Amino acid sequence: MSLQKAKQLIRIEARAVADLEKRIDRHFRRAADLLKTCRGRVVVSGMGKTGIIGRKIAATFSSTGTPSVYMHSAEAIHGDLGQVTKDDVLIVISNSGETEETIRLLPLLKRTGAKIIAMTGNAKSTLAKYSDVILNIGVKEEGCPLGLAPMASTTVALVMGDALAACLIVEKGFKKEHFALNHPGGSLGRRLLLKVHDVMRCDFPKVGETRRIQEVLLEITKHRCGSACVVGKNGRLSGIFTDGDLRRRLKEGTDILNRPVKDAMTKHPAVIREDRLAEEALRILQSKKIDELPVLNDKNKLVGLLDVQDLLKAGIM
Repeated sequence: MSLQKAKQLIRIEARAVADLEKRIDRHFRRAADLLKTCRGRVVVSGMGKTGIIGRKIAATFSSTGTPSVYMHSAEAIHGDLGQVTKDDVLIVISNSGETEETIRLLPLLKRTGAKIIAMTGNAKSTLAKYSDVILNIGVKEEGCPLGLAPMASTTVALVMGDALAACLIVEKGFKKEHFALNHPGGSLGRRLLLKVHDVMRCDFPKVGETRRIQEVLLEITKHRCGSACVVGKNGRLSGIFTDGDLRRRLKEGTDILNRPVKDAMTKHPAVIREDRLAEEALRILQSKKIDELPVLNDKNKLVGLLDVQDLLKAGIM
């Protein structure tokens, strides 16, 4: 029986969310325009469980290019209201539109001169009357077996907030690179911010084409790398020599160790520029199924070597 109730709740919430699509209308457009042109911050306010939803909406806005804070409705009337200015836009969430703490706050918010967007399920409520824009988050049923806890309505409020954020991301031209600047501590931030020159090896084996393979192997061991970059007389990269190249030539006998490295190297290897994102280097390594990439500068001069282990240490993988 309990599992059936769980499935029923999921169906109820799914239908409530699906109904939101019909509410992306002129009211939503007006709300998005207010948020887009906001010269201050977006202040999201609510009580109880809708307040928790409000915190998430504010966090989503802030991380996607719309500076936002959360203001607890009860705390606002005890000093936090001082953070609201006439340049701000408020999103006030209350399904009933009659939450006591929120209602007490409304005349004070109106006095600041800030615009108010209401997220409510009651278009005739006190909250609706004080607001400049009303977004309908009403639901036909909550889904709570006891008929007490808000469930579908909080989900709908969250999705409405995400819909606004998605709209603003597009209209403000917010990019992945901007998102990374707001998330520098996470793996996503590192993947979108770190450049090849930040993680490449500057101390790496670089040998001439005529060096014997045995000597090249010693250089690789000395530098603790898995390969050596091979350069021609002009100092330009002409190839790369890896342990895979050695294994492929060992069938010719151990005399191969006395041959020049140009006879066994991989010619015209994949390379990457030092100013490219480290994430791009990872895609090249994975697509070509290799472990090392020579790094060139903007003048095609060899300046480094990038090993898959370097990306692993940097948290790119």
